[in-house]
Amino acid sequence: MNIELTKATLAEKPALANLLELYLHDFTEYDGADVGPEGRFGYDYLDAYWTEETRTPLLVRVDGKLAGFGLLKRGSTLLNDADIMHVSEFFIMRKYRRRGVGSETARRMFDLFPGRWEVSEMAANLPAQAFWRKVIGAYTNGRFEERQWDNARWRGPVQWFDNSLS
Repeated sequence: MNIELTKATLAEKPALANLLELYLHDFTEYDGADVGPEGRFGYDYLDAYWTEETRTPLLVRVDGKLAGFGLLKRGSTLLNDADIMHVSEFFIMRKYRRRGVGSETARRMFDLFPGRWEVSEMAANLPAQAFWRKVIGAYTNGRFEERQWDNARWRGPVQWFDNSLS
């Protein structure tokens, strides 16, 4: 299985928008969102990934086929820290889950940006919490911090680590 992680180009934006719809559909289990009148969820920040320097859109391919994405943003709104790399969204299609694609993609994503990282999961999304704890724990050899947030900005666990430390 050949896993590729590449920065999404502007020409690939429609493909990323379509993958976002699958991701947001999966999320309805946790957030109860509805589609709009046009039958789409939409993602308010998609354009910003090509207009703001602090954002990085990534696409995941397995054996040349689209399999998911990662959306990264430099800066933590939780800690008011402009240097932390935040995982805004992360998605692997169901077909590729439980096959190591998500773990390998996350490791490669972390390796792209040495420094401090922040990953947050919704309180109701227990599978994501288990995934990120396992992946971050393995990636950092257990050297990460996790705190529970419950305020107007976020509700759920948040993990922080620094992959520039030896």
